[in-house]
Amino acid sequence: MRQEEIWDHETAQGYDTPGTGMFDPELLGLTVDRLADLAGDGRALEFAIGTGRVAVPLAERGVPVTGIELSHPMIDQLRTRADETAIPVIAGDMATARAPGTYTLVYLVYNTISNLLTQGEQVACFRNAARHLTPGGRFVIELWVPQLRTLPPGQQATVWASEPGYIGLDTYDVLRQQVISHHFRFGTDKQARLFRSQHRYIWPSELDLMAELAGFELEARHANWARAEFTAESSSHVSVYRLAAA
Repeated sequence: MRQEEIWDHETAQGYDTPGTGMFDPELLGLTVDRLADLAGDGRALEFAIGTGRVAVPLAERGVPVTGIELSHPMIDQLRTRADETAIPVIAGDMATARAPGTYTLVYLVYNTISNLLTQGEQVACFRNAARHLTPGGRFVIELWVPQLRTLPPGQQATVWASEPGYIGLDTYDVLRQQVISHHFRFGTDKQARLFRSQHRYIWPSELDLMAELAGFELEARHANWARAEFTAESSSHVSVYRLAAA
């Protein structure tokens, strides 16, 4: 399934969950604080800006934000929160699309680099970030750590969430480094609603090599936006890469 088909009108309409999940105010506050600090007095560019979950509060903090987004329905949903003057958006692929001007910060949150399904596309995303940055600028990536240690021998799926009305599970193709996330939502009747998305998972060390190929070096890595220590047990990370100065 193509990414344009996954992030369609129906998905865009139900994407925002104000106050809960990734829209939790505390999480958003930590995210925006960190990004505003990294942007400094410059401009920020968000790859895969989506409905503006992070971009809108970041812009409200006084950081000029531009976005790149592949899904037109997601852009339409963003436009209900901010117009083109407030947050300009270029429709296109984050690995290749160009936004006008230069930026002190490019950021890519909530695992979105994994939506690029080949290693080549992911490397191209790093190079595209580098093209947009001023010397010494930063590229921030929020990404989950593949949980292959939880995959039972001989099986291809792990359940990572089970709660009333919801089950989340991942199916792995470890040969091709692919995973499909399945989100089942259900009520009291016999019917369940399924949303699936395909990803290419990336190990932190592989991500660092991609960064090096594009002229970046790792400046910092934490387990979350609160800057907790990243360890072997961490299930996610926020990595800050800095572009070499001219």
